[in-house]
Amino acid sequence: MAVDPFPAATFAGGCFWCLEADLRHVPGVFAAMPGYTGGQTPNPGYEEVCQGHTGHYEAVQFRFDPGLVDYRALVDWFWRRIDPCNAHGQFCDHGPQYLPAIFFHDAAQRRDARDSMAALTALGLLPGPNVTALLPAGPFHPAEAFHQEYSRKEPRRYQQYRLGCGRDATLERLWGPEAADPLLGYVPRLPKGAPPDDVLRARLSPLAYRVTREQGTEPPFDNAYWNEHRDGLYVDPVSGAPLFSSRDKFDSGTGWPSFARPLMPGNLVTRRDTSLLSPRTEVLAWHSGSHLGHVFPDGPRELGGMRYCMNSVSLRFIPLAELEQEGYGRYAGLFSPR
Repeated sequence: MAVDPFPAATFAGGCFWCLEADLRHVPGVFAAMPGYTGGQTPNPGYEEVCQGHTGHYEAVQFRFDPGLVDYRALVDWFWRRIDPCNAHGQFCDHGPQYLPAIFFHDAAQRRDARDSMAALTALGLLPGPNVTALLPAGPFHPAEAFHQEYSRKEPRRYQQYRLGCGRDATLERLWGPEAADPLLGYVPRLPKGAPPDDVLRARLSPLAYRVTREQGTEPPFDNAYWNEHRDGLYVDPVSGAPLFSSRDKFDSGTGWPSFARPLMPGNLVTRRDTSLLSPRTEVLAWHSGSHLGHVFPDGPRELGGMRYCMNSVSLRFIPLAELEQEGYGRYAGLFSPR
C-alpha cells in the first residue's frame, strides 16, 4: 500500500517486535515496519545488529495521518511504552542496539519531541533522567520478513518473550496499573466518542442505527457495498475515520463487503462476541464505538488469512474521484497504479 505521502515517524524502544505490536493499537497509524537505523553499516542483518557493533538501533518506522493524530501525541504515547531511564538497553535486552531513541524527520518533529520530553520531565514522574536520544532520521533498513508482524504470526512465542522479558511488569512499575492500557498517554486529534442518541437516530437510517448501535446484521446480498468494485475509501459514517481501502476488498461469497485488513489497525477494536452458540470476534470502530461486523481467520491465505466481514450500513464509501471534495484527498495516493 502506497502510504509514502503520509509523514513518517521512527522510534526505537528495545525489541522491535513489542513496539510494532504496541503501535497496532494506535488510531491514525498505518502498519509499522521493524528495522534497523542509526548506524553506518550498510544493509545490516539481525544477527549482525545483535552483536552491538554496527551502531544501528532496533527501531520501528511507520506512517501516520496527521488529520487523526499529531506527532506530539505519538511521542507522548511512546514514553509510556518504554523505560526512558534505562541507559543500558530496554527491559531484559541490553546493548546499544536496544537503547531508546526518537529519530526526527524534520525540524517540527525535533521541536515536538523536545517539548514532549521537557513536559514529561516537568511532571516529575520518572525515577531518573530521561536518557532517550533525539537523533536525525537517516537510512532505515527493514528487518527480515521473519520479524515483520511477529506478534500476529507467532502470538504464543511473542507473548512468552514479552512476559519473560518483564516488559509489562516494568511499564506497570514506571507508569502504574494504567500501563495495561495500550493507549495510555495517547490523545487523538479526531476525538473519540459518538454524538447523543437523538442525533444518531436522526443521522442514521433505522437499519444503520440497529446495526451500529444495537449489534444488528443487515441481510446478505441485499446491501450497498457487497458488490462494489470501484476504487475508494470506506469510512466510519459517524466519526469520519477511515477504516478500509478498496484495495484490500475481496469477494468472499458471503454477500457482505469483506476486507483482508483494516487501513489502520488502531482505528478498529475487537472483542469476544458470545451472542451465538459459536463465539465470534466482533469488530467496532474505535472513534465512534459503532458495531461494524466480525472478523474471521478464513480469508485468502495470500492476503494474510483474515476476513473482515462488515455491514455496508456501518460504512460510508467515498469513490476515488470524490476523495478531494470530501476532505480525504490525502488518501488518493493509496490508489496509484499497482
